[in-house]
Formats: sequence, structure tokens, C-alpha cells
Amino acid sequence: MRTILILLAVVFAFNAAAAQQAKDTTTLNPVVITATRVPVDQSVAPNAVTVIRGEDLRARGVVMVSDALASVPGLTLVRSGSFGATSSLFARGGESDYVKVLIDGVPVNNPGGAFDFASLTTDNLDRIEVVRGPASVAYGSDAVAGVIQLFTRRGTGPVRGFADVRGGTFGTMEGEGGVAGGNSSVGYSLGASSRQTDGFLPFNNDFRNQVASGRLTFTPAKSTIDLTGRWNDATYHFPTDGSGAVVDSNSVRKDHRTVLGLDATHHLTSRVDLRLVGAASRLDGASSNAPDSPGDSTAFYGNDDSRIERRSADLRTDVRTGESATVSLGGNIEREQVRSRSESQFGTFPASTTTFAEHRTNKAVYAQAIGTASRLTYTLSGRVDETATYGTFATGRASVAMQVAQNTTLRGVVGNAFKAPAFEETFSTAFTIGNAELSPERTTSWEVAAEQRIAGRAVVSATYFDQRFRDLIQYVDGDESTDFLGTYQNLGEATSRGLELEVRAPAVGRFDLGANATFLRTRVTDAGNGAFGTFVNGERLLRRPDQTLALSADYRATSHSRVSAAVRFVGERDDRDFTNDVRVTLPSYTLLDLSGEWALSSVVPSLTPLTLTARIENALNKDYQPAFGFNAPGRTVLVGAKVAIGGR
Repeated sequence: MRTILILLAVVFAFNAAAAQQAKDTTTLNPVVITATRVPVDQSVAPNAVTVIRGEDLRARGVVMVSDALASVPGLTLVRSGSFGATSSLFARGGESDYVKVLIDGVPVNNPGGAFDFASLTTDNLDRIEVVRGPASVAYGSDAVAGVIQLFTRRGTGPVRGFADVRGGTFGTMEGEGGVAGGNSSVGYSLGASSRQTDGFLPFNNDFRNQVASGRLTFTPAKSTIDLTGRWNDATYHFPTDGSGAVVDSNSVRKDHRTVLGLDATHHLTSRVDLRLVGAASRLDGASSNAPDSPGDSTAFYGNDDSRIERRSADLRTDVRTGESATVSLGGNIEREQVRSRSESQFGTFPASTTTFAEHRTNKAVYAQAIGTASRLTYTLSGRVDETATYGTFATGRASVAMQVAQNTTLRGVVGNAFKAPAFEETFSTAFTIGNAELSPERTTSWEVAAEQRIAGRAVVSATYFDQRFRDLIQYVDGDESTDFLGTYQNLGEATSRGLELEVRAPAVGRFDLGANATFLRTRVTDAGNGAFGTFVNGERLLRRPDQTLALSADYRATSHSRVSAAVRFVGERDDRDFTNDVRVTLPSYTLLDLSGEWALSSVVPSLTPLTLTARIENALNKDYQPAFGFNAPGRTVLVGAKVAIGGR
């Protein structure tokens, strides 16, 4: 009730402020691509969509994508430790591998849906589009509870460049630079950054992260060709064990990720476009946990390295059948490959070495129709995916949006989605017996929403959603007949339903204001074998808070100077103390982040390109645990400066 009262107060405040603006001033909804893969107005997209602008993130000093997503309705980010630790995303109560992550159209999830946000940064970003709800009909496996897509900036106009540097708490040092430009025939943007911190734990907690990215755009006659690339090199030293205890002096994880994309569109006629999307991603990872000293023989030690590759091609045609209708027909083929090698030793037992190498090919065909009739916009789409490991799976989605009044839109959607089994669940390893008969995990979902504009500027929306997850895959212990090697089976079921409330009021005077709240109810309806206490019949799914709230306010003092404040509340959520085999409830917490930038030209006109920056994360120095046993960093203060030639 308190959260609802806060939101109502915000709405009334926005209404009063917006009413003072000129009546002919209207802020249009952004055009989004990720929801349907063709441009549509955000208000009529099939699923709820949030757009985060890169320029806003840069002005607030937000450099990690996980921090940018933490305040989006329906999303919960959980980082297990210090900067660089594993960061998992839960969308609308789904599992942490239920969100498809794309960089310029290139899938970067591991096969089976897992993605670690620990080193994903906001470098060189134009925007982030967040789609909430099932979207396998557009993207195949993994898009069970949502899709997140990062778009690299396009280069246009005269050459411009920038450089940022800042440092502060925990030995943090960050530097970033880039250049962009273009003309009617070619455009480009290039960026690079380096960040490092000592971490907040007492030892072995360094995190290093280097990123390079770029986009090259060609626009020959009747065509557009985009080439994108992103390279990431991250090293994370962590002293914590599986329970969060700080005990290890030399454990380290290294990840090298390369992402390459091709997006080519040719206008065959005034009504027909042909589009080819090529994607390639590769993740090389290595972990090392050696004995802490020459005489240390009391624990588990190991080294492993792996390579995960995904390559795909997607060809489709978009046909505009009239002034207000588009039909898309397409096909997709993708090859996924996993290779790994690990060496392990437990205490004084002899060391062992295991290897794993498997691949699979996925194929799909799909169709989509989007149209508008009077005040009604509809989408109807279907897709069939096929692979040798889990067979054929069909998905569909239907939505309708109705403008019932000049400033009021109602929307509804129903659909299903799936997540393919991970490689280690389908194929046998040295420690498990793969189950080739596994079915994909699946969901059916529906949602209804209403959006109301206030004075043509502020937008108030409410979305109710209901999802049912089935065929959840769980590990099953083996016995003597299997040499005690376990396997995997489809056993679990759960439900997730909730309400998302959001208010957006950009450019109200000198303010940009925002607020949202999510009320979530998850329940396990079939615990299967319990998955080591993770699933309990009738109980909440772990690490999903019942309530979240986010408030933000940006004040523009001048065109290049602003201050920002963001408040985020995360409610109570269940977790598991696996050391003592008990279920625990983590307390709620509230975080305050402050940031600002001050253009020196306001006092010294000759210093126009130079701007001072500051950011304070967890300004109230809140002590909390996102995951049981893993403390979060305290107050973090970063100060610096940036210079821009020709704008950013």
C-alpha cells in the first residue's frame, strides 16, 4: 500500500507539472525494434518495452549494463559478490536463463540461456531495449521471460570525439574514449575503455575489464549495410567460496568475448525489403583455483578452460501490403558449439582430466503480420524451431492494441515460449549422463496493459501479466546401475504473475522524472525432486522479491550540466543457505545513487569541451546481501572529467 501511495503522489506531481507546459508540446513514444524485429511505436508493441537511452546513462555515469537494468520494471539483478562477480537477471519471476541477450542482433547467451552480466558495459551505446514477456516467436530459444538488446551508436555528421577519465573508492580507475562521424554514404563509430578496481573484499578481489566496439554503416543505392563488432577482455579475482566466505587467495576467472554482426537490407521495391542478418559470437573462458600454499591439501583444486561459439544467419522479407500492414516471412539457421577441458584434484587424491566437445544445429521458419485498422493495431506471428537434440517446437503470439481515447491505449497479448536444454543436460560428461529425450522448458503467458498520457508529456502505464512455467529441468542423482552418475529430467512447474506500474515524465521544465513499481507473486506448483531445496511446493521461487520500487529525477541546470538522483527499493525475497541446508528470507533494502556533471564553460567560456563528473553509488552506505552470504559493496565515490570535441 505504501508503494502505491508513493506512485500516486508521483503521478499527481507529474500531472501538475506537465499541465504547466505548452499545450501543443507533445513527447512522442520511441519507435522500438526488439519486440517485433520491425519498427513499431512503443505504445502498441505486443509486449511491454522499456527503452534506456545511452546518452542518459553516460550523463549519470552508469557504466555497467546490470546497473542500468536494475531499475527497469519486472527485472531483478543479483550479483554474488564484488565488482565483476557473477551477475544474474530474473525477469518477471522467470529463471536466470530465461532472458535472451542480443548485441546488435547477435545472441550472446550460452546455449541453454545462461548469461553473466558481470562484464557487460554501456560503452558506445545508442540505447538498450528491454522487452518483458515471452518472445521465442521472434527469437527462438531462451526468450522465455524477455529480451534485452544493446544497440551500438551510429556515426553521422561531422567528426566528433570524446574522452572520459575518473577514479575513486576501492582503487577504481576508469578511462573511455571514442570517435564518430559520417556522411550520406558511410558512417562510423569507434569506442574503447579500460576499467579496474581492487574490490572491497580484503584480498584477491581485483577486477579488470577492457572493451572495444564499433559500427560501420554503408548506404549504397536502395541498401543499408551495418557491420558491428564488440570485444571484451575481463579478469576477476575472487576469494569467496560457494557460501560467500572469504577464504581463497588465488582463485581467478578470465573471459574473452568477441561479437560480430552483419545487418544488410535491400529495398527490392517500394513495398518489399529483403534483409540478411549474420551473427557470430565466441566466449573463451578460463578459471584457476590452485592450492593456496605448497602444503595446502585440504580442498578442491582445479583449472578449466572452455570455448563457446554461436554462428547464425537469418534471411527474411518484409512486405508492406498496404499503407498500414506489413507481413514478414523468414528463416534462420544457427550452429552452437561447446568445447571444454578441465583438470581437478580433491585434497590428496590423484588429479584427473576431462574433456567435452559437442555441437548442435538449430533451424527455424517464421511468419509475422502487423497491421493497423482505424484505432486498432494487431500482431499475429508464428514460428517453428527444429533441432536434432530436442525435436520440433512451435511458438505463437497474438496481440491487439486499441486507442480508446485520444490519450488512452489498451493492449493485450497471449503467447508461448521455450528454452532449449543446456549442453551438459543433453550430452553426457565425465560426471553426468546426458538425457537426449529432454523436452525444452516452456511457458504460456498473457498480459493486459493500459497507457495514459497526461498533458501530452507524462505517460502512466499499468501492466498485469501471468506466466506458467512447465517442464523445468532438474538434476536427478544416479545409483549403482549408473555408476552413481546423475542425469536430468523434466520435473518442475511454477507460476509467476504480477503488476507493473510505471510513470515517465521527460522534459517537464528542467526535470526528467520517472517512477515504477512491480508487485510479483511466484509459486512452485510442482517441486519435482526439489532440486537440492531450490523448489518447495507452494513456496516462492528463490531470489525474486515480492515488491520493487524505483524513483529517478534528473535536473538540467544548463544544456551540459545536470544532477541526478535514483532511489531503488528491493523487497524481501527467499534464498537458500546451502551450507546448512535451510531456507532463509533476506531483508529488504533501499539504495540511493547520486550523480552530476558540470560544464566548466559556465564559469570559463574557453573551457567549453571540459566537464567535471561525479557519481556516488549506495550513497547511504547500506549494508545488504543481494544473494545469501554475499555482501554488496558499500558507498562508492567516483570523480573525474570528460572532454568532448564536436559533442558526444
